[in-house]
Amino acid sequence: MEQAIQLTGHDELRRSWGWYLVLGIVLIVLGIIAMGSVFVMTIASVFFFGWILIVAGVMEVVHAFWHKRWGGFFLDLLTGILYVVAGWMMVTNPQESAILLTLLIAMFLVFQGVFRIVAALAVRYPHWGWVLLDGIVSLLLGILIWRRWPVSALWVIGLFVGIEMLLNGWSLVMLSLAGRNLPEKARTGA
Repeated sequence: MEQAIQLTGHDELRRSWGWYLVLGIVLIVLGIIAMGSVFVMTIASVFFFGWILIVAGVMEVVHAFWHKRWGGFFLDLLTGILYVVAGWMMVTNPQESAILLTLLIAMFLVFQGVFRIVAALAVRYPHWGWVLLDGIVSLLLGILIWRRWPVSALWVIGLFVGIEMLLNGWSLVMLSLAGRNLPEKARTGA
């Protein structure tokens, strides 16, 4: 049991709970700002993701040439080129990229929702109702986004990023408050 407590970072959380609190508050504030300016956040997110693809693509191409005797040389090379081209397209056309990514998000949510609804109804494992609810919400979100597409591309990505930041910040605040109240040394149970 003591090893499990050490693996969870009990002592580190107790010592650094203030930093977790500050990070949580910063993320909450940034999430609120992002949700207040969803179009700007959507474009910024697409732009950032485009640059991530470009950097990953360049690294993939460098890796391909670094290990050119490896059998996967052409796969690495083509993957890297694809990343760079897709990233460049996103960076140079962030609004159009947001439109395409929003449609992909809608499709993903619809398929995920249908899959979870079917799985929950077919298997009926413990607490299957929560998975059913998750599936219904995902399906409805996907349909909502798809029905309002391409207009939804102006706000969906930014709103989702803002919500994620807000929820992540809130969970860090709650974690920090729990960490503040942890005892000096974790007790081992029998």
